[in-house]
Amino acid sequence: MRDDGPTQPHGGRRDAAPATGGGADGAPRVDAEWADAGAPEAAVRYAVVLAVVVGVQFMVTLDASVVNVALPDMRSDLGFSESGLLWVVNAYTLVFGGFLLLGGRAADLFGLRRVLWLGLGLFGLASLAGGLAQAPPALVAARAVQGLGAAVLAPVALTIVTTVFPATGRARALGLWSAAGAAGGASGVLIGGVLTEYLDWRWVLLVNVPIVALALVAGRAIPDHRPARRPRLDLVGALLATVGLAALVYGVVRTADDGWTSATTVGPLGAAVVLLAAFGWQESRRAAQPLVRLGLLTHRAVGGANATMLLLASGQFASFYFVSLYLQRVLALGPAATGLAFLPFCAGFTASALLASRLYGRTGPRALVSGGAAAGALGLLWFSRLGVDGTFLATVLGPSLLTSAGIGACFVPLASAATTGVGDDEAGMASGVLNSAQQVGGSLGLAVTVSVAANRGEAARSAGDPALAALNHGYGAALSVAACLLAAAALLSWVLPGRRTSGGATTAGPAAPTTEGAG
Repeated sequence: MRDDGPTQPHGGRRDAAPATGGGADGAPRVDAEWADAGAPEAAVRYAVVLAVVVGVQFMVTLDASVVNVALPDMRSDLGFSESGLLWVVNAYTLVFGGFLLLGGRAADLFGLRRVLWLGLGLFGLASLAGGLAQAPPALVAARAVQGLGAAVLAPVALTIVTTVFPATGRARALGLWSAAGAAGGASGVLIGGVLTEYLDWRWVLLVNVPIVALALVAGRAIPDHRPARRPRLDLVGALLATVGLAALVYGVVRTADDGWTSATTVGPLGAAVVLLAAFGWQESRRAAQPLVRLGLLTHRAVGGANATMLLLASGQFASFYFVSLYLQRVLALGPAATGLAFLPFCAGFTASALLASRLYGRTGPRALVSGGAAAGALGLLWFSRLGVDGTFLATVLGPSLLTSAGIGACFVPLASAATTGVGDDEAGMASGVLNSAQQVGGSLGLAVTVSVAANRGEAARSAGDPALAALNHGYGAALSVAACLLAAAALLSWVLPGRRTSGGATTAGPAAPTTEGAG
């Protein structure tokens, strides 16, 4: 049966006749300035755009984890309380997760280049302010603004890949975008550890400033697409989605300290259910230009990709968190050594993401995602057998490579499937939804596994196990649950199309992508 993809309110589809640049031939979204450029000049511009996308994706994912190793130094330097220190991480997570849908839709309504510059400006200024902070409130506020900048940058980076690059270069661009995101998340511990140990904790934030400066200059190469229709941002929907997602992430975050039945958890989660239900009603009934067109998620490829991403991210986030804790608290490695121990994660993610971009045209999304998630689940089961007398070679290296290679193979096919058949005027919307699924899934998975680790560790202590052994038992139980989440993602991925999906603009291109157009 032919898969026609989701239709748009105005009747257009990305693989239908060209409207604003996407067509059956995979033509990219360009402006008049690009149309007049010769082939060599266009190739240079594509290379610059690719560098911007890769740099932005790496920076955004890096900052989700780079501060973790620096938290003890932040506490001693600025005088954080134990509970206050958590907000260095939570402020970024809450704002990032809450504003992703708004950031994605802004790219559709106001143009890629302008929204990219807005996100870079927010992120760069917040990084500078955080690196210079002299008190806890200043650092927490800077991290919140960083999260806002990241919520703008993450969806716009994916939108640039799926709308600017032609079909012949899109596979390579998607592969490098995916590899940059995976490498950024995995190398956060390494970079944070090295900067903290050999320079100062402030550099985990200040290192973003030169990256932002370069991206602002290079961002001029991105086509300044201007929507044909007058932008009308759905402010009511934006408010409901932002507050609802923030309440959901906040409630999930609180479970680590207060449990699932406390008022501080149930209250925000209940509010999130009400607000997100109101958001669904607003988008389906009232909004002229909705923040999320709910019919988009009924398409098998799009809905399946987002549901699978939610489960995949829940296991991935937990693996980073507990392996990092195991290395530092059980094996007693320092910040820099812990970071170096994550190098196999970086290598596995990067290599498998690039390989997936080449295989996608032959296999389609289902085979890559189901195989990759299953391999990741086996890797986490292997990890769950960690012991108090473990070593890097015996306990960490093998499962690190298997887990990262499996998870890394999933991002290119999921990103492509989640934007399949989506019109140019909704590409940012689809990107924002996928990023929201990843962020919310990661928060939920981490909350569940933290609770499992705490309960299992407490049971082991009550049974008379030494403190270190009890801690190790908790980590192993949490990683076993994370493996189950990845296994569930592997099963759910069977709803994805079995072969390369139709529609030139969002498929990853031929099995052996050329460099034409991609630089």
